[in-house]
Amino acid sequence: MLKNKFLSFILFFVITFSASFIGGLASISFKEPWYSQLVKSNYNPPDWIFAPVWTILYLMMTLAIWFYWHTKNRDMNTVYIYFIHIVFNTTWSIVFFGLHQIFFALVILIILILLIIILIIRFKRVNFVSYYLMIPYLLWCCYALFLNINLFILN
Repeated sequence: MLKNKFLSFILFFVITFSASFIGGLASISFKEPWYSQLVKSNYNPPDWIFAPVWTILYLMMTLAIWFYWHTKNRDMNTVYIYFIHIVFNTTWSIVFFGLHQIFFALVILIILILLIIILIIRFKRVNFVSYYLMIPYLLWCCYALFLNINLFILN
């Protein structure tokens, strides 16, 4: 049983952090000089804050799906929604930083937030730890939506 839990954690960790890796590649490769030339609101945090915040959030997402996976009443549709949400998470970075499409990134972010809300509702029915672990992620994505809207309006 312990081996199964360890392997499932590694699997969810790799899948979740692959989104971080791919998004990070898009950010590093295509962010500059485009991003630094955008007009930003006073609400934009310094660039250095994003990496540690996202690292913590990806770890919390990994733990959320892992705890959910090891509950008796898990539903595979929720796991599929989690994987779909990871695709949208990654796609935002590619569209925003890679393609420089602020509006389409905004649309993707709205879909991502809706998927996170669905996950939170589904997690709450089965595992409160998973539910609570996703709340900071939802709040951060809502803040990102606010920033994305500001960038769209200002640019």
